[in-house]
Parts: sequence; structure tokens; C-alpha cells
Amino acid sequence: MDGKSKDISLDIIEKLKAIIPGAFAEEKINIEQLKQILGDSVNNDAERYQLSWAGKNDAYKILQTSTTSTLNPKPSESINWEHASNIFIEGENLEVLKVLQKSYYGKIKVICIDPPYNTGSDSFIYPDKFSESKEEYFIRIGDKDDEGYLMKEGLFRPNRKENGQFHSNWLSMMLPRLFLARNLLKDDGLIFVHIDDNEITNLRLLMNEVFGEENYIQEIVWQRHAGGGNDSKYFAIDHEYILCYAKNISSIDKLRMPLSTNDIHQYKQKDRYFDTLGPYKTKSFLRMRPDDPRPGLQYSITCPDGSKIFNEWKWEEISFLKALEEDKVIIRKDDKDKWIVEYKLYLNSADGKKKEKVPRSLFQNEARNSQGKQTLTKVMGKANVFNNPKPIELLKTLINLGSSHDTSDIILDFFAGSGSTGQAVLELNNETNGNRKFILVQMPEKTQDSSEAFKAGYRYISEITIKRLSNVLTQINKQRKSQFEFKKTMDQGFRFFSLANSNFKIWRGRHIASIEDLKTQVEIFKKSHPDNINELQILWELMIKSGICLDIDINETNVDGKSVYFIEKPNVAFCFTDITDSIVKELIAFKPSQFICLDSAFNNEDCAKTNIILKLQENDIEFKSI
Repeated sequence: MDGKSKDISLDIIEKLKAIIPGAFAEEKINIEQLKQILGDSVNNDAERYQLSWAGKNDAYKILQTSTTSTLNPKPSESINWEHASNIFIEGENLEVLKVLQKSYYGKIKVICIDPPYNTGSDSFIYPDKFSESKEEYFIRIGDKDDEGYLMKEGLFRPNRKENGQFHSNWLSMMLPRLFLARNLLKDDGLIFVHIDDNEITNLRLLMNEVFGEENYIQEIVWQRHAGGGNDSKYFAIDHEYILCYAKNISSIDKLRMPLSTNDIHQYKQKDRYFDTLGPYKTKSFLRMRPDDPRPGLQYSITCPDGSKIFNEWKWEEISFLKALEEDKVIIRKDDKDKWIVEYKLYLNSADGKKKEKVPRSLFQNEARNSQGKQTLTKVMGKANVFNNPKPIELLKTLINLGSSHDTSDIILDFFAGSGSTGQAVLELNNETNGNRKFILVQMPEKTQDSSEAFKAGYRYISEITIKRLSNVLTQINKQRKSQFEFKKTMDQGFRFFSLANSNFKIWRGRHIASIEDLKTQVEIFKKSHPDNINELQILWELMIKSGICLDIDINETNVDGKSVYFIEKPNVAFCFTDITDSIVKELIAFKPSQFICLDSAFNNEDCAKTNIILKLQENDIEFKSI
């Protein structure tokens, strides 16, 4: 374990090597050989179609840089930590996405983000070099923090339209985050990205580059408000966009949405199939596609009075006659005394499942921005603590499109804002008895001194997110207890983590200029971590860097007054104090596949360490020390 996040470049190289081993020589890609293997598929034209901007190469370098950062657990600031499966992370999202690569690679079902729209007044420019020294930081922006590492202050800076690289800055911010997000998606996962007119064109091209043009699904237009806009200079803009891409479109069969309450209310009529198929509504049997005539669907239907109607119908004649015999087609007169043919559309399918509907690319009635504000005001008990929160009903629609209520699908939002996505997941689960889980990431961005949020006591936007989630959970848990008094229900909650520098000492070889410097570094590294770091922080860092998910259950056992931690999936044990014979016996009894401890626990007694290693190996327990 090198203490770093997943190497993105190495991951791509290994996948490429598995597919085209002949393109490698001496562990490096042979470009000429690769061109020969791919033949005509290689575009050698220097003037090829592509998206380019100032700083693009640097954006890819930022993406390829690993991080040693970790996530520190905050149980006391969480809700129902022990049983929570939802995750909230406070921290800069690029670093967090890198930290999450090992634990959540290919595990996220839906990503729903609302990034800065780049309107010219947004404060969004993220400094993407967290490993720079105090001196480098000072040179770059003319300021510095106490530790020499930028964590909270100055993370957001305005990107003004007067800036010559106005669009380039935004693209450089988005590229590495989208690339890392794609890694986290399951093969049949979807990403939804909210955006407006300022960057929709560039975002579409960027998404094509990161996700592949073939994985584009839809550019959704949603009506964010109606009315007003009389002071607009040109057009009153009522809409925004949501870009939808798949990780791998070949893994997605079709997209369907559950029927809304209004949809279900249209199924009012009953017949002899009610017990199995539920109520029904009727629809015209006419096939109204003059642009695409089908002779096989053109035939005459005999009416009850013996007259005939010739037209082009929805089904072939043999299917119609069968449905007519089964009383699933109606031939009746309309209010103009004309014969019409309708078929019955039942609420349930033959297997008892409720009907679903095809999503439309134009979202007109899902929600309005004003509803998002009203919802947040109701939850927080105060108005205007966050600007333009997305409406919950809109987010529920997107989450429903990409995930299922009866699975433990994970929904990720790494521009969490006030936490609208989290509330949408919690409410959906409550409404459908679902098992979806969320991971939210929000920067500790400072609130403006003049803002309502600041006046209400919120110094960082992440504090608003936490308060919103807490209030929603309190309301839902109270509601569940009142509704299900006859059976025991477990309170829902979330685990709170914060982005932090590694809890382990980082070897800084570039600062060694002499033998004395080397001796100092060696002395410092006699112990792998500072004295003020607690066991829980060490445990979670090692688990995260071992690829263990953040909602895992930890079994803590006390042996001789010392804590031993067991994780069932994967089967791993941890201990961070002196390893006694009693602890070894406990390990052998539990028999984890791997045991991880600190090398400092052996106090430089190599003989004792070797004996413990041999005992564990005899019981097929792999030993690792940090």
C-alpha cells in the first residue's frame, strides 16, 4: 500500500495492455505499433475535429496526479452513524473523487450534479494542486496558509467574463472531475449534468470526449419557471438543460419511469380482469402515422350495426380479433354519433407489475425552481439560505430514471450544494420503501457576510447541507415511527467524513539537501504517524486505501484492553497497538484473510514480529504492516 489514490493512467494502460498486448514494448506504449495494429481506425489528420482550449493539457496532468489525502470520520457530527448507509463528505470534490476511486470504482448507479453554470459572476475556480508547497502556493496566488496546504481558504475564486480564458477555466475545472466520475459509474450507470445556455455547447463536446459520443442519451430541456421576465432585453428564458450520458449504452436496455400519481388516477375503469390487471383506461386504436404507412395494419373492422370502418390500426388484424374476443377492445359511438375503436390499457402488466412510461425529452410539468426554494425554506425554517436549490421532484424523476427502488443503488452528487439530491433520495426511499443510498460531496465554501445564510449562523455552505439532511432525517424518522408502531423500524442517517491530509507522515525526499536532513527525516519516520492522530482516523484511512466502502460495518473487539477491528467483507482485521499473544489468538479464532497493523507496534523487535508473522501464515492469514 503506497498510501496514494488509484493511478488513473496505470489503470488505463493495464486495460489497454489486456486488449492489445502487442502495442507495448518494454512496459511502454509503442505508438507506431499501435497504429499498425489499428490500421485505418487511426486518425492521422492534424486538422481533425476535436475540442481544444488553453490549459487542456494541464487539466489532464491534474487528473493523472495521485493524492495521499484521506477522509476523516466524524461520528459525533453524523446521524445514526452505526447503522447509516448514506455518506456526506465535506471537502474539495476533485480530491474527494480521487480518494473514492479505490472504494467505489464501478459501483455508482447514478451521478446527478449541478455544477457552476459559469455565468460570469460564479465563484468556482478550484485550485487543483493540493500538494504544492507553501512557497509554490505563495507564488501562484500571492497568499499562503499556516500549514502550506490549501484546504478551506481561497478555494473559490470568480471567473469573470472579462477573463481571456473564461470558458477555458471552466472546462479545465470540469474535465478531470467528469473523467473521475465516469470511473465510478457502473457499466449500466447514468450521469445527469445540469447546465444553462452559458456552457451547454462546450459541455456537450466535453461529455462526448470523456464519455464517448456513442454514449450520449439525451439533452433534456426542463422548464424551470413560467411567467415573468418582462424586464428581459431579448428573450425571457424559461428553461435549462440536463445532459444525460451512459457509462456504456450497450449495457442499458431501455429507460422507463414509474407512473406519477396523476398518471395512475387516469386508470379508473374496471372489468373482469381487475383482480389481475387492475383498472384500465382507453386509448384510440387508430395508428396515426401518415409518414410511415404499414399495409399490414390496414384492414376493416366490423361495427355492432354491421357497418365497417377501414383504417390503419395499431395492431395486426389477428391480434385485434383476439383482443376483441377477450373484451380488451371497445367499439362504441362518440358524442358525434360516429363509430370509434379503442383498446384497453391496464395499470398492471400480466406479471402484476405496474406500468411504466417512456420519459420525454421536454420536462414541462416535473417541477419549478420556485418549488425548490419553497422546499428548502420549509426544511430549514428560514428563507434564502441558499440560491437556486434544485426542486426535489425534478431530482426524483432523474433518480427514478437511472435506478431502482428495490436495489441498493448508490446515487452520487459531488456538487451537493444545499443537499437537494440527498433529500430526494431519502424521500424516494420513504415513499417506495426503497434502499437507494447517496454519497454527497460539498466544498466548505464560505458564505458571504451579507447573505441570509451567514446571518442565520452558517459560515460554510457544507453546514447548510448537513443541517438540511439532519432536518429531513428527523422528519422522516418521526413519520416512520408513527406509521409503523406495530413493527420495529431502524432510524435512517448519514455518516459524515471530512477531507484531510494523510494521517501518516509523508516522506518528502525533495526537501533533503544534506546528510543531516536525511538523518532528521529518518528520525521523524521511526513512527509512521503523528501522536495526535486517533485510531479511528488511522483505521478509516487504511480501509479507504484498501478499497473498502464508507458504509461498511466495523466489529470492534477488546483484547487485553486493546482494540482489534474486524471487517467481514472483505475479511480483514486491523490493530494499532502492541500485538500480544491474546490478540494473535483472537485473530486465529476469527481467521481473517488479511491482518493489517502498524510496524511501530513491534518496537523494533524483529524476532517478535517474525514469530507473529509465522503464526498467522500457518493459519492462512496474510500479514501487512504499515
